[in-house]
Amino acid sequence: MTRIVFLLISLAAWCASAVAEPLLLRADKAFKLAKSGEILLLDIRSPQEWQQTGVPRGAVALTMHTSKDVFYRRVLAAVGRDKTKPIAVICAAGNRSRLASNFLTQRGFSRVANVGEGLFGNRKQPGWLARGLPVQKP
Repeated sequence: MTRIVFLLISLAAWCASAVAEPLLLRADKAFKLAKSGEILLLDIRSPQEWQQTGVPRGAVALTMHTSKDVFYRRVLAAVGRDKTKPIAVICAAGNRSRLASNFLTQRGFSRVANVGEGLFGNRKQPGWLARGLPVQKP
């Protein structure tokens, strides 16, 4: 009995310390939430990519193509140092946004979503542009 209690306590402590996976968010839902001010949408692509396609309307263009420390500090500034502020991260096709959302979650941001289909889509979803969602000049 003591061993079972110890295992349950150990499991509970491990679960409490585990970092939650970022939420996966569709582009149309991310646009709606950003438009209403419920989330901060971060376009983490490169400045060259922003110039080619524009930035999703309502998004903050904040590239991840810097050092991790610089990226972290810029995101922290964008949320007013509030790590509980809801954030959605978007890139071209979901790979970089997955990495960035995991990075932010591991650093204590508690409400991070990944717009996994990105601007151009992937095998599962069409993406921001194919959904006809608006972009703006960077």
